[in-house]
Amino acid sequence: MTFQKIDADIKFDSKVLTDVAEALEPFADSMFKNRQGRWMAIVELAHVERTEPGPDEEKAPSVKVRVVGVEVAADEFTDERLRQEQQTMFRHRTSSGTLDSVA
Repeated sequence: MTFQKIDADIKFDSKVLTDVAEALEPFADSMFKNRQGRWMAIVELAHVERTEPGPDEEKAPSVKVRVVGVEVAADEFTDERLRQEQQTMFRHRTSSGTLDSVA
């Protein structure tokens, strides 16, 4: 399957679903207190809206996505495993045409 490359803007829908809020709730206090904090998570995104500008508009097309599922790493072991998986996914995404793409 091939896709035509479109330079579309990505927008996040600010609506927080109940399931997402419940998954984040145990981390809310830590997130509030730690202004420099980072949390590893698995996130599921869903398509919400597609905007195509008219032929005379000089705006980029855009797609709006919403977080519909999230699980946050609750300990250092899980955090590290997710970081390793993120690095693996990055290598797969960026290795096209390199020696890494063979492996």
